[in-house]
Formats: sequence, structure tokens, C-alpha cells
Amino acid sequence: MKTEAQPSTSSLANTSSTDTVICDSGSESHTWEDKGLVIWDAPSWTSEAQVSATRIAKAQARTSQPKPISVPEVAPSSVLKQKPLYEKVQMTEKKESEVLYARPFWSSKAEYIFAQVGFSVRPDYLWHFTYLWLNSGGCSFIAVYIFMLFLVGVPLLFLEMAAGQSMHQGSMGIWKIIAPWIGGVGYSSFMVCFIVGLYLNVMNSWMVFYLSQSFQYPVPWEKCHLMENSSGFDPACERTTPSMYFWYQETLKASDRIEDGGSPVSSLVLPFFICWCLVGAFMINGLKSTRKVIYVLVPLPCFIIVGLFIGSLLLEGAKFGLQQLMVAKIADVYNVSVWSVAGSHVLFNTGVGLGSVASLASYMPQSNNCLSDAFLVSLMNLLTLVITTSFNFCVLGFWATVITHRCCERNAETLSNLIALGKLPPAASPPASLHENPTSVYNTWLSGLPPSIRSMVLHEVSECNIETQFFKAKEGPKFVFLSFVEAMSFLPLSVFWSFIFFLVLLALGLSSAMGIMQGLVTPLQDNFSFYRKHTKLLIVGLSTLMFMCGHFFIRPSGIYFIRLLSEHWIVFPIVVIVTLETMAVSWAYGARRFLADLMTLLGYPVSPICGWLWLCVCPVALLILFVTMTVDLCKQPITYVSWDSSTSKEVLQQYPIWILLLMVTIFAIVILPVPAYLVYCLTRGIPFRTKSGDGPVTASSSRPLSDELTPSEGDVQKEEILQGDETKYPSTCHVTS
Repeated sequence: MKTEAQPSTSSLANTSSTDTVICDSGSESHTWEDKGLVIWDAPSWTSEAQVSATRIAKAQARTSQPKPISVPEVAPSSVLKQKPLYEKVQMTEKKESEVLYARPFWSSKAEYIFAQVGFSVRPDYLWHFTYLWLNSGGCSFIAVYIFMLFLVGVPLLFLEMAAGQSMHQGSMGIWKIIAPWIGGVGYSSFMVCFIVGLYLNVMNSWMVFYLSQSFQYPVPWEKCHLMENSSGFDPACERTTPSMYFWYQETLKASDRIEDGGSPVSSLVLPFFICWCLVGAFMINGLKSTRKVIYVLVPLPCFIIVGLFIGSLLLEGAKFGLQQLMVAKIADVYNVSVWSVAGSHVLFNTGVGLGSVASLASYMPQSNNCLSDAFLVSLMNLLTLVITTSFNFCVLGFWATVITHRCCERNAETLSNLIALGKLPPAASPPASLHENPTSVYNTWLSGLPPSIRSMVLHEVSECNIETQFFKAKEGPKFVFLSFVEAMSFLPLSVFWSFIFFLVLLALGLSSAMGIMQGLVTPLQDNFSFYRKHTKLLIVGLSTLMFMCGHFFIRPSGIYFIRLLSEHWIVFPIVVIVTLETMAVSWAYGARRFLADLMTLLGYPVSPICGWLWLCVCPVALLILFVTMTVDLCKQPITYVSWDSSTSKEVLQQYPIWILLLMVTIFAIVILPVPAYLVYCLTRGIPFRTKSGDGPVTASSSRPLSDELTPSEGDVQKEEILQGDETKYPSTCHVTS
């Protein structure tokens, strides 16, 4: 690594301390400000192995014998080249100890896109989206969702991608650079990301538990098991369905109330431990190991889901399910609650507000087209939601058809017994054969009875209606672990299909957990050099901490807290965080200025529509969303469905006041860093916004050289950053004030 000056070039001796030397070499650009802030844009992706131990050793050897470099020595055509994959940053913890830090990049854009899609496509969002489509207007809901996605979701996703990519920082550092007074929002998003990570892997542990039980024949949620030392079935199971009994009694060992405590469920401790071991193993070597795993965890489940959807079209009742999929309730378009639900789900599905999007984007070169990435990720996410929902509707149609068939057969048997006992007249005798199409034959016979006989029949047996059964699909995790699991048990080779289904859900859940972990690891490594040098120790320590804290959610009452957090609480801090991020870029820093900086980095202008959306549309939409959700929450008491073990039935209960106060307290703690950091800025005299004359605000992982080094040490460090390969490229240098 050398710095050479060609004889034909003019000297820069008269360059003032406020000038900026910019050297362009083809697609590469390097900027060195005399203030000490060094910015490098990497144009391509190569292997991490390109940084050799020999070069680092030589660099460190040179730092032990400082050799000052004067500005005139740097010729305009000097080669200021770095390895393409890394951003070389010289960090100094002590004046006598200097460490060369190299930031890795994704080796290809496909890895980056897979990482973003894997993080945003969470299993709980997939089944919740199906439930919303079913109960919030059908096609009207998806129309509102798509409108909100491109009006609010894509601009916010683009904003976080652009911020992380241009700053090369995690959530803690980005917003302190863009808008110092709103810098505390990074700490808030870090805390929310930590809370989400605690219960996200609990959901994965449920899937591991069901996956381990799928090797039995028949699967345990298909039939009630016999009691020990008895020939009869468990009476608690006989009072309900086998799938519901297995979910509440065998898997969760659910308590009757949220107030009931208890120790962690022993059957979930090992699956929970396995999930954290898998996440830690996948990320133990940073991006080097993550990029290998992401190629399996994201594309494979998507291909399997497409295959399952094609196969589900052959199921009995699939046509009825697709008919329900295409139903559109136009009146719901004018329902404010539908817009509120669609808006909140857009924030969930894009993954904004947690810091993971910016953290994943921080490992991309600054010249990457993040606007097209935002559209691509959103479209892939939307396509996954639509295909998965179509598959779910086909399976639900099959499930409703089988349940209705069995209902008709059971009613026919009951009526025959009542006629034999003389409680019903012979005219109420059901058809002799119901084997071909029980529902059609039974309902045709029932509708043809005289009104008096028909009323007598309906007084003794329940009505069997496929549409009514279809809308009995459960909400939340019960959608998968009750309705869907029961439908799978009706299929031939139910063991195989159950294994494949839970394997797909587990793969998607693990990729989302990795995205959450990346949102925690990146800010810690950017702010603490110790964690950069000991990545494995950080991953192991963080996984262990979250495993221990997550034991709270695998208690008998844990499911009630998970539903409270994921369905009612989490949306409020996310809306506040995203609103503050939008204000930081559009109001504090300036939307036009931010777009101008992006044009400098990307090499082409970004549409001013993005700035208009950030400045006007997104803040207003987020404010309306926050107010609407608050009003809806206050209009009626917040309830949850609990399990009554004495009757083996679900019971609707109201959350106690102290639980709601606890949620409000956690929300206040999460948002507290924002005003706290504002007070810190005011006491230190930190300005509201950076000066527009300072040029584009882009940051690497380095600290300003002049802040911590003596003049001689600063010269050595500048030499380290300006040094590159022996290979020379022609370059053109410009001096701008």
C-alpha cells in the first residue's frame, strides 16, 4: 500500500483546511475531509478473505513508527484504493493501542435481498394476515393493504434502507448523525427489537415441539389418547377436540388466567434451547456464516409453499375456499378500523421500526440502489402473503368440508337413534346413504321436510353449514395450531404433511429470529470495539441472555402475554419510532437535502415524490393510525381467550388493570431514551441539525481522527486509510470547498 504522486500533477499545497479532496476512479469514489472524517464507497462485492493478515500486520507495524504525511505529497492522481469488500477504519481505544477495523459487506445482492425478505416474512404475520383477509373485508382488505403498502410502507422501508446503507451504522448511530436531537430513537428501536426477540423464538419452540411430535402415527393431535391403566379416553380430551386439547394441555399447559404464575413448561424448555442454539450457530461467524444459511432458510420454504399451494388445489373443498378468497365486501372500504388494521400490518410486514432493516442495509455499499431494493422486498413480501393466504384458504375449505360432512353423518345417526326410541316420528328418518356427498344429500333432505318436522329435527341436532364452519377459523397462533393442524390430520399421510408444514414454519421463524439478532448485534458492534473483536462471544452471550429472559414466556400463562404484546402493544412503540425517524429525515435533516446526498452516493437523482411522502404523507398517516388505534383500544375493554381446564373450553376474559398498567410502563421505558437524549443534547449545546454547508452526512464506523489522536498519530492514521493495493487505477481528482 503506497501513496504516490505523479510529476505532471499540480500540488495541493494551497488547499485550505476546509477543502475536500475527492478522487474518482471509474465506479469508485473516495472522500477525505481534512476534518478527519473518512468516507469510502465500495462499488462491488468480493470475498472477506481478500483482507490478509499480512497487510494488517504491516499496517500495525507502520503505526508503531509514525511517519507524518503532508497534504502536498498527495497528488491529484494518487491511488487511494481500498479492498472492495471492506471499509477500512482505524479505531483507537487508547493512544498507545490502535486497531484496524474492517466492515464486511454482503458478497452479492441476492444474499441481502434474501436476508431482508427472511426477516420480514414471519410465520405469525402469515397466519394473522389470513385471518384479517377472512374477517376484514376479503378482497377489499387486500386492496386497502396494497394501497397503504405503496403509500406508506415502501417509502418508510426505503428510508431505513437508505439511512443504514449511507451511514454504515446500526440503529443506535444512524439517527444521532442525521438529527442529533432525535438520536435517542435508535436506543428505543433497540429495546423494542430485544423485546420482540424474546417471544419470537418462543413461537419457534412451539414449532419444534410439534415437529418432534409429527413422527408418531397417528399424530397426537388427531385422536384423544388412552388414560394410563385404563381402557377409556381422557375425559378432558373428550369434552373438546383432540387438536385443542393437545395445544392447551400438552403443549402450553396453559393456566386458567393470566395472573396465574408457575414455572416454565418442562416440555418447551428443550425446544426453546434448541431454537437459540440454532440461531447462535447460524450467526456465530457473522455474515460469513449468515450468508450461507440464508440461501436455505428463505428460498426453500417459499418453493415448498408454492408446491403445497398447487397440491392443495386438488383437495375437496378447495374450490369453496378460493370462492371465499375472492369475496369483496365493498362496505369495509369505508371502515376506519379496516384501514387502521391494514396500516399496522404494513408496518409489521415491512419490518420497519425495529432497527433490523437498517442494520442489514449497513453491510451494503453506499452506491447500491436501495430504492429498487425496497420495491423488490415489498413485492416479494406481498407475493408470499398472497400465495400463502391462497394455500391457507384452500386448506380451510377442505377443513370446513370434512367437518361439515362429519356433522351431517353424526346428525343422521342421532336422528336414527331418536326415531328408534320413539322421540321423533318416522317422517324424520334421514337418508339411508350419505357416503358420496354427505353435506349435499343431508341438506337437500332437510330442506325438503315439512316445516313442523324440520323444526323438530333442528331442535334435536345442530345445523351443519360449511360457510359457518369456514368462518370458525381461530385467530392468532390458534389458527395454525388448532384449525390448520386439524385440517392436516384429515389428509392421507398426515405425518408427512405435518412434518413438511412445521418445517416450513420453523425455517421462516429462524430467518426472522436471525434478522432480529442482527438488529441487536450490529449496533453493539458499531458502538463497542470489544464486541467487534469478539463476535463469537457477543453472539453466545446475547443468545444466552435472551434464552434466560425468554423463560418468562414459556410459563403456563406465557401465551397470554405473547398475544398481548404482539397484537396490542407492539404497534404503539413501532408507530412512534417510525414517526420520529421520518421527522428526523424530512424535518430535521431536510428531505431535499437527504435526497441530494443520496444522488451524490447513488450517482443518479431520486424522485422528489419520496421526499414529499416523507415530509407530508407518512407523518400524517402514522399520526392518524396512532390516534385510531388508541381510540379503538379505549372504546372497549381489552380481552383475551383463556383455557378453562375444568370444562375443557375456551373462555373470554378481561385483562386485569395491573397488566395494562405494566404495558403502559414498558411503553414509557422504551420511549424514554428519546427525551433523555434530547436533554443531553441541550445540556451539551448540540445543534438541532447538522449544517447544510458540511456536505453529505455519511458516516463510517470510524471516529473523527482529530478528536482522539495527537498530530503525529493522526497523520499515521490518515496514511492507513489512504493506503490501498499495489494495483494502480487512473483517477481524476477535484478539489472542492
